[in-house]
Amino acid sequence: MQDNKTATITRTRAGESILATNKVLRNTYLLLSMTFVCSALTAWYAMSINAAPVNFLILIVGYMGLLLLTQALRNSAWGLVAIFAFTGFMGYTLGPILNMYLHSYVNGGQLIMTALGGTGIIFLALSGYALTTRKDFSYLSSFIVVGSIILFLAMIAGIFFAMPALQLAISAGFMLLSAGFILYETGQIINGGETNYIMATITLYVALYNLFISLLQILGAFSGRD
Repeated sequence: MQDNKTATITRTRAGESILATNKVLRNTYLLLSMTFVCSALTAWYAMSINAAPVNFLILIVGYMGLLLLTQALRNSAWGLVAIFAFTGFMGYTLGPILNMYLHSYVNGGQLIMTALGGTGIIFLALSGYALTTRKDFSYLSSFIVVGSIILFLAMIAGIFFAMPALQLAISAGFMLLSAGFILYETGQIINGGETNYIMATITLYVALYNLFISLLQILGAFSGRD
Protein backbone atom coordinates (compact mmCIF):
# COMPACT_ATOMS: atom_id res chain seq x y z
CA MET A 1 0.00 0.00 0.00
CA GLN A 2 2.77 2.38 0.95
CA ASP A 3 4.66 1.61 -2.27
CA ASN A 4 1.56 2.36 -4.35
CA LYS A 5 1.06 5.66 -2.54
CA THR A 6 4.69 6.63 -3.08
CA ALA A 7 4.49 5.75 -6.76
CA THR A 8 1.32 7.83 -7.14
CA ILE A 9 2.96 10.84 -5.47
CA THR A 10 6.03 10.43 -7.70
CA ARG A 11 3.91 10.31 -10.86
CA THR A 12 1.92 13.33 -9.72
CA ARG A 13 5.06 15.35 -9.08
CA ALA A 14 6.53 14.28 -12.40
CA GLY A 15 3.34 15.35 -14.16
CA GLU A 16 3.35 18.71 -12.40
CA SER A 17 6.99 19.21 -13.36
CA ILE A 18 6.26 18.49 -17.02
CA LEU A 19 3.31 20.89 -17.01
CA ALA A 20 5.43 23.61 -15.40
CA THR A 21 8.20 23.08 -17.96
CA ASN A 22 5.75 23.19 -20.86
CA LYS A 23 4.29 26.42 -19.49
CA VAL A 24 7.71 28.08 -19.27
CA LEU A 25 8.55 26.90 -22.80
CA ARG A 26 5.24 28.11 -24.21
CA ASN A 27 5.47 31.50 -22.49
CA THR A 28 9.10 31.90 -23.57
CA TYR A 29 8.39 31.33 -27.26
CA LEU A 30 5.29 33.53 -27.13
CA LEU A 31 7.15 36.39 -25.48
CA LEU A 32 10.14 35.89 -27.79
CA SER A 33 7.93 36.30 -30.86
CA MET A 34 6.38 39.45 -29.39
CA THR A 35 9.81 40.95 -28.66
CA PHE A 36 10.82 40.31 -32.26
CA VAL A 37 7.77 42.28 -33.43
CA CYS A 38 8.75 45.09 -31.05
CA SER A 39 12.33 45.10 -32.38
CA ALA A 40 11.14 45.02 -35.98
CA LEU A 41 8.94 48.08 -35.39
CA THR A 42 11.69 50.13 -33.73
CA ALA A 43 14.20 49.04 -36.39
CA TRP A 44 11.76 50.13 -39.10
CA TYR A 45 11.26 53.47 -37.34
CA ALA A 46 15.03 54.06 -37.11
CA MET A 47 15.38 53.21 -40.79
CA SER A 48 12.49 55.45 -41.82
CA ILE A 49 14.00 58.52 -40.11
CA ASN A 50 17.50 57.57 -41.30
CA ALA A 51 18.75 57.53 -37.70
CA ALA A 52 22.48 57.85 -37.11
CA PRO A 53 24.36 54.89 -35.64
CA VAL A 54 24.04 54.78 -31.86
CA ASN A 55 27.12 55.97 -30.03
CA PHE A 56 29.14 53.02 -28.69
CA LEU A 57 29.04 54.30 -25.11
CA ILE A 58 25.28 54.87 -25.27
CA LEU A 59 24.87 51.39 -26.74
CA ILE A 60 26.81 49.75 -23.92
CA VAL A 61 25.09 51.77 -21.18
CA GLY A 62 21.64 51.18 -22.68
CA TYR A 63 22.29 47.48 -23.23
CA MET A 64 23.69 46.79 -19.77
CA GLY A 65 21.26 49.10 -17.96
CA LEU A 66 18.12 47.64 -19.52
CA LEU A 67 19.47 44.10 -19.21
CA LEU A 68 20.12 44.54 -15.49
CA LEU A 69 16.73 46.25 -15.07
CA THR A 70 14.98 43.30 -16.70
CA GLN A 71 16.84 40.89 -14.47
CA ALA A 72 15.91 42.88 -11.37
CA LEU A 73 12.22 42.96 -12.34
CA ARG A 74 12.03 39.41 -13.74
CA ASN A 75 9.56 38.23 -11.06
CA SER A 76 7.05 41.04 -11.53
CA ALA A 77 4.82 42.37 -14.28
CA TRP A 78 7.25 45.27 -14.68
CA GLY A 79 9.70 42.73 -16.03
CA LEU A 80 7.59 42.58 -19.20
CA VAL A 81 7.84 46.37 -19.55
CA ALA A 82 11.60 46.16 -19.07
CA ILE A 83 12.11 43.42 -21.65
CA PHE A 84 10.12 45.32 -24.27
CA ALA A 85 12.16 48.43 -23.49
CA PHE A 86 15.33 46.38 -23.93
CA THR A 87 14.30 44.72 -27.20
CA GLY A 88 12.86 47.99 -28.52
CA PHE A 89 16.17 49.71 -27.83
CA MET A 90 18.13 46.90 -29.50
CA GLY A 91 15.82 47.06 -32.51
CA TYR A 92 16.43 50.80 -32.81
CA THR A 93 20.21 50.24 -32.81
CA LEU A 94 19.71 47.71 -35.59
CA GLY A 95 17.98 50.22 -37.88
CA PRO A 96 21.11 52.22 -38.86
CA ILE A 97 23.03 48.99 -39.43
CA LEU A 98 20.38 47.72 -41.85
CA ASN A 99 20.33 51.07 -43.65
CA MET A 100 24.10 50.87 -44.06
CA TYR A 101 23.84 47.47 -45.70
CA LEU A 102 21.00 48.61 -47.96
CA HIS A 103 22.91 51.68 -49.14
CA SER A 104 26.49 50.38 -49.16
CA TYR A 105 26.12 46.95 -50.76
CA VAL A 106 25.02 46.04 -54.25
CA ASN A 107 22.74 43.32 -52.89
CA GLY A 108 22.11 44.75 -49.43
CA GLY A 109 18.48 43.65 -49.27
CA GLN A 110 19.38 40.11 -50.29
CA LEU A 111 22.13 40.00 -47.64
CA ILE A 112 19.68 41.05 -44.93
CA MET A 113 17.06 38.51 -45.96
CA THR A 114 19.67 35.75 -46.24
CA ALA A 115 21.01 36.55 -42.77
CA LEU A 116 17.47 36.65 -41.38
CA GLY A 117 16.56 33.34 -42.99
CA GLY A 118 19.83 31.75 -41.87
CA THR A 119 19.24 32.90 -38.31
CA GLY A 120 15.77 31.39 -38.32
CA ILE A 121 16.98 28.07 -39.74
CA ILE A 122 19.83 27.82 -37.21
CA PHE A 123 17.50 28.63 -34.32
CA LEU A 124 14.88 26.09 -35.41
CA ALA A 125 17.51 23.41 -35.95
CA LEU A 126 19.23 23.92 -32.59
CA SER A 127 15.96 24.30 -30.67
CA GLY A 128 14.49 21.25 -32.40
CA TYR A 129 17.56 19.22 -31.51
CA ALA A 130 17.42 20.28 -27.86
CA LEU A 131 13.67 19.65 -27.62
CA THR A 132 13.87 16.27 -29.33
CA THR A 133 16.85 14.87 -27.45
CA ARG A 134 16.00 16.64 -24.15
CA LYS A 135 19.71 16.62 -23.34
CA ASP A 136 21.21 18.58 -20.49
CA PHE A 137 23.60 21.13 -22.02
CA SER A 138 24.87 22.46 -18.70
CA TYR A 139 28.37 21.42 -19.72
CA LEU A 140 28.33 24.29 -22.23
CA SER A 141 28.42 26.84 -19.41
CA SER A 142 32.23 26.75 -19.28
CA PHE A 143 32.45 27.18 -23.05
CA ILE A 144 30.08 30.15 -22.87
CA VAL A 145 32.02 31.88 -20.08
CA VAL A 146 35.44 31.35 -21.67
CA GLY A 147 34.13 32.21 -25.13
CA SER A 148 32.56 35.44 -23.86
CA ILE A 149 35.84 36.54 -22.28
CA ILE A 150 37.85 35.75 -25.41
CA LEU A 151 35.40 37.58 -27.68
CA PHE A 152 35.35 40.59 -25.35
CA LEU A 153 39.15 40.82 -25.52
CA ALA A 154 39.06 40.31 -29.30
CA MET A 155 36.53 43.14 -29.66
CA ILE A 156 38.84 45.47 -27.72
CA ALA A 157 41.72 44.46 -30.00
CA GLY A 158 39.49 45.09 -33.00
CA ILE A 159 39.03 48.71 -31.93
CA PHE A 160 42.76 49.35 -32.21
CA PHE A 161 43.62 47.01 -35.09
CA ALA A 162 41.47 47.30 -38.20
CA MET A 163 42.10 43.80 -39.54
CA PRO A 164 39.37 42.22 -41.69
CA ALA A 165 40.47 38.73 -40.70
CA LEU A 166 40.07 39.59 -37.01
CA GLN A 167 36.58 40.98 -37.61
CA LEU A 168 35.59 37.81 -39.45
CA ALA A 169 36.98 35.69 -36.61
CA ILE A 170 34.98 37.71 -34.07
CA SER A 171 31.79 37.30 -36.11
CA ALA A 172 32.38 33.55 -36.43
CA GLY A 173 33.07 33.38 -32.69
CA PHE A 174 29.81 35.14 -31.90
CA MET A 175 27.93 32.70 -34.11
CA LEU A 176 29.38 29.75 -32.20
CA LEU A 177 28.72 31.44 -28.86
CA SER A 178 25.13 32.24 -29.84
CA ALA A 179 24.57 28.61 -30.87
CA GLY A 180 25.90 27.55 -27.48
CA PHE A 181 23.52 29.93 -25.71
CA ILE A 182 20.52 28.60 -27.65
CA LEU A 183 21.33 24.98 -26.83
CA TYR A 184 22.17 25.77 -23.21
CA GLU A 185 19.07 27.88 -22.50
CA THR A 186 16.66 25.54 -24.28
CA GLY A 187 18.15 22.63 -22.35
CA GLN A 188 17.74 24.55 -19.12
CA ILE A 189 14.07 25.18 -19.86
CA ILE A 190 13.11 21.61 -20.76
CA ASN A 191 15.08 20.13 -17.84
CA GLY A 192 13.69 22.52 -15.25
CA GLY A 193 16.87 24.55 -14.76
CA GLU A 194 15.22 27.76 -15.96
CA THR A 195 11.77 28.52 -14.56
CA ASN A 196 11.54 32.24 -15.37
CA TYR A 197 10.29 32.79 -18.91
CA ILE A 198 11.35 36.45 -18.92
CA MET A 199 14.99 35.54 -18.33
CA ALA A 200 14.76 32.65 -20.80
CA THR A 201 13.34 35.02 -23.42
CA ILE A 202 16.00 37.68 -23.00
CA THR A 203 18.79 35.09 -23.18
CA LEU A 204 17.44 33.65 -26.43
CA TYR A 205 16.78 37.13 -27.83
CA VAL A 206 20.37 38.27 -27.25
CA ALA A 207 21.66 35.04 -28.79
CA LEU A 208 19.51 35.51 -31.90
CA TYR A 209 20.40 39.22 -32.18
CA ASN A 210 24.12 38.42 -32.10
CA LEU A 211 23.65 35.49 -34.46
CA PHE A 212 21.87 37.70 -37.02
CA ILE A 213 24.43 40.51 -36.81
CA SER A 214 27.36 38.10 -37.04
CA LEU A 215 25.89 36.24 -40.01
CA LEU A 216 25.16 39.55 -41.73
CA GLN A 217 28.76 40.70 -41.22
CA ILE A 218 30.17 37.47 -42.59
CA LEU A 219 27.92 37.62 -45.67
CA GLY A 220 28.83 41.27 -46.16
CA ALA A 221 32.54 40.50 -46.03
CA PHE A 222 32.19 38.24 -49.07
CA SER A 223 29.89 40.57 -50.99
CA GLY A 224 30.69 43.58 -53.15
CA ARG A 225 30.04 47.14 -52.03
CA ASP A 226 28.57 49.84 -54.25
